[in-house]
Amino acid sequence: MTGVTTALAAVFVLFALLVPNELTRLTPGAFARIPVEGIFGAAVLLVLPPRARRAGAVLAGVGLGLVTILNLMDMGFYSVLDRPFDLVLDWILFDDAEAFLKDAVGPAGAIGAVIGVVLLVLAVLVLTTLAVVRLSRLMVRHSAVATRTTFALGTAWITCAALGVQIAGVPLASKNTADLAQHRVQVLRAGIKDERAFAKEAAVDRFSDTPADQLLTGLRGKDVIFAFIESYGRSAVQDPAMASQVGAVLANGTSRLHAAGFSSRSAFLTSPTFGGGSWLAHSTFMSGLWIKNQQRYRSVTSSDHLTLTGAFKRANAWRTVGIMPGVTRSWPEGKFYGLDNIYDSRELGYKGPKFSWAPVPDQYSLSAFERLEHGKPGHKPLMSEIILVSSHNPWAPIPKTIGWGEVGDGSVYKDIKREGKDPKEVWKDADQVRTEYRRSIEYSVNSLVSYVEKYGNDNTVLVFLGDHQPAPIVTGAHASRDVPVAIVAHDPAVMDRISGWGWQDGLKPGPKAPVWRMDSFRDRFLTAYGPKPGPAPATPTP
Repeated sequence: MTGVTTALAAVFVLFALLVPNELTRLTPGAFARIPVEGIFGAAVLLVLPPRARRAGAVLAGVGLGLVTILNLMDMGFYSVLDRPFDLVLDWILFDDAEAFLKDAVGPAGAIGAVIGVVLLVLAVLVLTTLAVVRLSRLMVRHSAVATRTTFALGTAWITCAALGVQIAGVPLASKNTADLAQHRVQVLRAGIKDERAFAKEAAVDRFSDTPADQLLTGLRGKDVIFAFIESYGRSAVQDPAMASQVGAVLANGTSRLHAAGFSSRSAFLTSPTFGGGSWLAHSTFMSGLWIKNQQRYRSVTSSDHLTLTGAFKRANAWRTVGIMPGVTRSWPEGKFYGLDNIYDSRELGYKGPKFSWAPVPDQYSLSAFERLEHGKPGHKPLMSEIILVSSHNPWAPIPKTIGWGEVGDGSVYKDIKREGKDPKEVWKDADQVRTEYRRSIEYSVNSLVSYVEKYGNDNTVLVFLGDHQPAPIVTGAHASRDVPVAIVAHDPAVMDRISGWGWQDGLKPGPKAPVWRMDSFRDRFLTAYGPKPGPAPATPTP
């Protein structure tokens, strides 16, 4: 029994030293390597006096446990956001993760998952510490053998590193833990440096002093809508598994809008985020600044930097409103966007059920916008920011498009939800997840097109786009960060203003459509619709 326990301790320590931080690298070859950290740690413990050795073994075990936990967290972040966990800025995301679990597996399942995570963290810390302590005692009892073995492994590591020996494309001489630790230190330093760099970047704004009467003169009298479709990414229109169906919806939408007198053009924008973090994309698009992390978001939303929506408010020629069904509690950042009124999920009058994460179906949000603002006779020209959330994961159940007269207070959606799919069942199979994601995008696009068909008029101008790509379970690993963007207008003069952009006709951008960084849109838009449209500002370098 003692031998089995010792063997398990050795396996556990070897696992902790070699485990990668991405699921795609979690292969048998990743563990068939020689970890230099283990060799160095063994050598240090062998030469320490007894009391220092015991303390050193405990500290090494705790440290190795923490590194293992961070690697496991990285796996989760890569799986959802296609990036590693940020030690400083990402803790806020755990609230969103818990909310997602409640919607996906229910409150009991979410509580169970949280308890499971806490127990896993404690177990890893305790087991790695006990394992290192046990192995250190074994080395002391057999110090001669341990010394020879450590020397032999060290020599083998140096030889393999010098010769570049690999197994299945993976270097046999591993410094996995050291490399990951060094990378985290570099990220921390980069974060500190980035804060200073961003402050300088945000201080420069070519439109900050533009007089009100010179802002957006090319859109005076128009009702302008900026609509974000959650998780509407390039993969939806170009992935072979989805492109034909989504493309058919976009082509049909283009035809329907054309029949109603509207023209449209489209392209791609590169989002600063992937798989989640919609607020980073929203603030990037509106501020003209590259908001790639929570630190930048907090900084910009607490400033007086001019946003695209804020430019409409400063021009004093529009009433500015936000339809924010995803906001379920106090949202102080709303002041940053310069909106006269924000309708969150509690103020839309919705009496129906939630659809997993989405508190309100998209068609209802648009119907509420018409009832609360756009449909009121004699209203001042409107600038509206509308967030459509039905395509937020877990993409089940999905609402269905109904007659606008049937929407009412949303009670009709109770039966629609009962007929939908259970997210717990959908997420058992990746193909089902991709199918339901595609269907959710089709629903959101159809809702928006149908709204413009029914309620749009000669003065309607619509800009709609995705905020980010969906999670890698849909796109695959390391997909692009591009999202489709389209402009729809009834007045040809509105479209003439952007004739130099090179955007493609229709709602669906093709593979060769222009790709801009999302932060470049604000300046290009304000330039195009200013009093003297000139050359578009240069696209920033990523």
